[in-house]
Amino acid sequence: MSHLSLYLLGAPRLEKDGKPVEFDTRKALALLAYLAVTGQSHGRDALAALFWADYDQSRARAALRRTLSVLHKALGGEALEITRESIGLLPGGPLWSDVAEFHRLLGEPASHAHSQQEICPRCLEALEEAARLYRADFLAGFTLRDSPEFDDWQFFQTETLRRELAGALERLTLGFAARGDYESAIAHARRRLALDPLDEPAHRQLMQLYAASGQHAAALRQYRECARLLKEELGVQPMDETLRLYQAIKEQRTLASAASAPRYLAQAQVAASAPLATPTHPSSPLPLVGRGEELAAMQRLYDEMRTSGYFLVVEGEAGIGKTRLADEFISWVRLRGAAVITARCYSGESYLAYAPFIDGLRGGLHAAPSDWHQPLQAHWIVEAARLLPELGRLRADLPPAAPLNSPGAQTRFFEGVCQVLLALCAGASPGVLLFDDLEWADEASLDLLTYLVRRLHGRRLFILAVWRSEDLPSVHRLRRLLAEIQRDGYGNAVQLARLDPASVRELAGTIAAGLGLESEALAHRLYEETEGLPFFISEYLAALPQSASSLESDWSIPQGVRDILRSRLEAVDETGLQLLQTAAVIGRSFDFDTLQSASGRSEDETAATLETLVARGLIRDVEPARSAVADEAVGRLIYDFSHEKMRSLVYAETSQGRRRLLHQRVAEGLLRHAHGRQGLRRVAAQTAYHFRQGGRLEEAAEYSKLAGEHARALYANAEALAHFQIALALGHPNFLELEEAIGDLFTLSGDYTAALTSYQTASRYPQAAAQDIGRLHQKMGDVYHRQGEWDLAESSFQAAARSLSDQAEPAGEAGKVGEADEAGFASFTSLSRLYADWSRTVRRAGQPVRAYDMAAQALDLAEKAGDAQALAQAHNILGMLQRSQGDLHGAITHLEQSLAIAEKLSEPGARIAALNNLSLAYADHGELERALTYAHSALELCVLQGDRHREAALHSNLADLYHSSGDEAQSMAHLKQAVVIFSEIGAGEADRPRPEIWKLTDW
Repeated sequence: MSHLSLYLLGAPRLEKDGKPVEFDTRKALALLAYLAVTGQSHGRDALAALFWADYDQSRARAALRRTLSVLHKALGGEALEITRESIGLLPGGPLWSDVAEFHRLLGEPASHAHSQQEICPRCLEALEEAARLYRADFLAGFTLRDSPEFDDWQFFQTETLRRELAGALERLTLGFAARGDYESAIAHARRRLALDPLDEPAHRQLMQLYAASGQHAAALRQYRECARLLKEELGVQPMDETLRLYQAIKEQRTLASAASAPRYLAQAQVAASAPLATPTHPSSPLPLVGRGEELAAMQRLYDEMRTSGYFLVVEGEAGIGKTRLADEFISWVRLRGAAVITARCYSGESYLAYAPFIDGLRGGLHAAPSDWHQPLQAHWIVEAARLLPELGRLRADLPPAAPLNSPGAQTRFFEGVCQVLLALCAGASPGVLLFDDLEWADEASLDLLTYLVRRLHGRRLFILAVWRSEDLPSVHRLRRLLAEIQRDGYGNAVQLARLDPASVRELAGTIAAGLGLESEALAHRLYEETEGLPFFISEYLAALPQSASSLESDWSIPQGVRDILRSRLEAVDETGLQLLQTAAVIGRSFDFDTLQSASGRSEDETAATLETLVARGLIRDVEPARSAVADEAVGRLIYDFSHEKMRSLVYAETSQGRRRLLHQRVAEGLLRHAHGRQGLRRVAAQTAYHFRQGGRLEEAAEYSKLAGEHARALYANAEALAHFQIALALGHPNFLELEEAIGDLFTLSGDYTAALTSYQTASRYPQAAAQDIGRLHQKMGDVYHRQGEWDLAESSFQAAARSLSDQAEPAGEAGKVGEADEAGFASFTSLSRLYADWSRTVRRAGQPVRAYDMAAQALDLAEKAGDAQALAQAHNILGMLQRSQGDLHGAITHLEQSLAIAEKLSEPGARIAALNNLSLAYADHGELERALTYAHSALELCVLQGDRHREAALHSNLADLYHSSGDEAQSMAHLKQAVVIFSEIGAGEADRPRPEIWKLTDW
C-alpha cells in the first residue's frame, strides 16, 4: 500500500511515496481536503450542493462523479470509501494529513501526568512540533471562485487553526520563559504577535521578555511599534499598563516590580477566559437515557440516610451529563418534600471568596418559609450575615457581630453558615445541598465546604457535588476530602461514562419522528459525530431544524463545539448580539437592570430582545432573586447563558474597544448598587476585575486592595494574596503596606524566599519610616528563624533594633541588652516584641543565658508599655526557656499567663504558640491527655490561620504524643500529614536544603 501525505497548512499539495501528485481539477483537491479535515463520510447530495451550488441536483451529482473519478485515480484507489449514497476516507487508510497531526500534537499534553496549567519538557516538544507543522495558513492561496459555501468553510477552518496556533505559541512562550530560555520564548512570542499585530497583551509580553533577557533597546522598540500600530489601525493610545511597563524599562529598573504587572494581570485574564464547565442545554426536551443505574444508586443512598449526613460526588469529563443527572435527582428529592439549596461555581471567579455559598444562601432564603429561622440561635444568624447581609434583617434583636479577628472567629463564622444552611434545609425529608462545577470553587469556599463535610455526623444533610474529572488532579484537596469521607463510611462517588450506542439509539428513537428522520440512521449519525457525549448530542439536535428531511442536507455544521455555538449565533440580530456581548462581559448570571444600563439599550428593546434570545435557547431565565424580608422583595429578573462556553465565545469575539467600555460600565453599576463600606468590600473583587479589564487601572488598584483586605479578614489567604499582588502590580500608591501584607501571607504559606523578597523590597521604600524598617527587619528575622538561619536572623534583629534606637545598640558583645536610655527608643511595645522574637533565635543558637536576659527585658518593657500582645509573647518565651531548663512548674505558670492574655487578643498567633508550648510542657509532666487537648486546639487554630509551617510542626508534635500514648494509628496519620506539609516548606530551595525546617517543635 502506498503512503499518501496531504499538506493543507500552507499551499495545498498531495504526495504519494514522497513524490508530488498532480490533479486535473482544483475541486478534486478541495474535496480531498474537506474529507480529510472533517474526518467523516458525507452524503453525495450534501457534497454536490457544497461544491456546485449553482447547478441543479442532476448536474451537480454528475460533476461530483467526474471529480470523484479524478480524485480516486490520483489516490491510486487506496484511500477512499465510496458507496452509492456517501463518500469518505477509508478508516485506517494510508492517508496522513498535517492538520490531523497538528491536532494530535496539540492534544498530547493533556495525556501527561500533570495539571493543564503546567508545561513539561514533553509538552514543549509536542507543541514545538505542532508549530513547525503550521507552515502557513490553511489552504493558503487556494480558493474556489464558484463555491462560496466551500470558501466560507475554508475561512472558518483558517480562523480556528490560527487561534489554536496562537494558543500553542503562548504556551511555548510561557514554558521557555519559565526555564530561562528567553531566545526561544522571544521567537515564539514574535510569531504569536505576527498572527495579530494589534494584540496589545502580546506586545507587552514581548517587551517583558526582551527586558528580562537584557535587550532593553529591543523592548523599547517593541513599545514604539505597538503604539504606532494602535494609533494607525484603531486610533487609540496604548493602555496605562503598557505605558507603565515602557517607563520601567526605559528607566532600566529591575523588572521585579515592573514586569510583574503584566504577569499578574495575565494570570487573572487567563483564569477569566479558561474553558468552562458545559452543562447540558437547560431547555432541552431530551429524556435522560443511559443513567438509570446511577440515578437509582443516588436515590438508594439518600433513602438509607438515618441520623448522619452524606457526601456524594458526581464526576466525569466535560459534557458527560453530570448536571443533567444531578437535576433529575434534585427533581426526585423535591417530590419527596426535601428542601434543596443549589450553588454553582464559575471559571475565572476563583478570586470571589465564598461566592457559591452566597448564591446558595440567597436562593435558599427565597424558597424557605417565613419562620424558618425561629429555631436558630441569634449569634449563628449574625455570623452567617457576614456573607449575606439580608440575614441581619431577620430579627430586630440580633446582637452585634464579634470582631473577625477575635479568637475562634473563623470557627464561629464557619459554624454560623453551616447552622443557617441546616435550618434552610430542615424538613421531614433530609435536605440537599448541591454544588455544581465545584472544580471552579475558590479556596475559601473549599475551606468552608471541608468544614461542613467533616461535620456531617449527626446532621441530616445530603451534599451533592458535581465536578469535572480532568480539572481535578489526583492530589487536589477535593479528592483527598472525598477519600477521607469514603474511609469514614459517609461518602462516595458516581463516575459517569459516555453513552453507549444502545443508549444513543434509545434517545434517537424518542425524537426521530418529530424531525421526520429514520431513528436507526439518526442514532448511527449521532454516535458517529459525538462518540456518546451527551452535551454534543443535545447541541447537534438543537442545531437541527424541525423541517429536516434527511440526515445529510442540513448537517453542514462547523466541526467542534465552538463552531456549533458560533452557528447558533448567526441568526442573532445586531441588538441581540450587543446584549449578548454585554452579558458576557458581566461574567456569570446577570440581572435585567445591569444588562440594560450597561448595554445602553432601552427597557423595551432589552425586554423584547431577551425574549427572543430565551426562545432561541441562548439565554435562560432564572427565578427572581428576592430579599429575605417579605416587604423588601426586589423581584430582580435574573438570566444566564444556556452554558458557559457560549459566554466564552461571545466574549472572545467582542472587539477589545467595546469590551473595555462594557467593563467600565459594569464596574460603575456595581458601585452604584453597593451600600456602605461593607457593601463596597463585598463587591470590591468584581469591581476591581471590571475596572482592570476596562483599562481604568487606578480604580482597579484601589478596589483590588480593598478586596484583599476583605478576603484576609475572612481568612481567605490565597485570594487575599492574589488581590494584593494585583493592586501592587497596578501601581497602588500604598506600596509599603501592600508589600508587607504580601510578605505576611507568603510567610504563612511557607514560601519564605518570596516573603523575604517582599519584606526587603518594602524596607528599601524611600518613604519608609524608622519604625516601619524596624518592623520589617524583625519579620525578616522571624523568617530566617523559621529556616534555621540563626546568623541571618541575628543580623536582622540587630538591624531592627538599630532602626528602633535613637542612640545605642540594644545588645552588647556579652549578649546582654544594652544600657541605652529607654526613652531613646521609639516604643517600648516594639522593643518588647523584638526582644521576645530575638530571644527565641538566641535560644535555638545555643545561648540560653543571653536568651533569658532578652526574654526578661521583653517582659519588663511589655509591662511598662501595658501591651497585651507583647506580654503574651514575653510570658511565652520565658515559659519555653524554663521548660528547656527542666523547670516545668515555672514553665507552665508563664505559659498559662500567656494563654490567658492571648485568649483576650484578636491575634491568633500568640494563642497558638501558648497552646502548643503548654502541650509540650504537660507532655513532659506526663499528663498526655491534657497535652493532646492543648495540641489539638492549637492545630485547629493554626489551620484556620493558614500557617503551614507551624501546622506541620503541630502534626509532628501530635504524632509524638500519640506514640507516647500507644495509639500508633493516630501517630502515623499525623506523621504522614506532617511530612507532606514539611516537604512543601522551602520546596523551591532544593539547591540549599534547610534541615532546621523539619525540626520546628516550639515557638
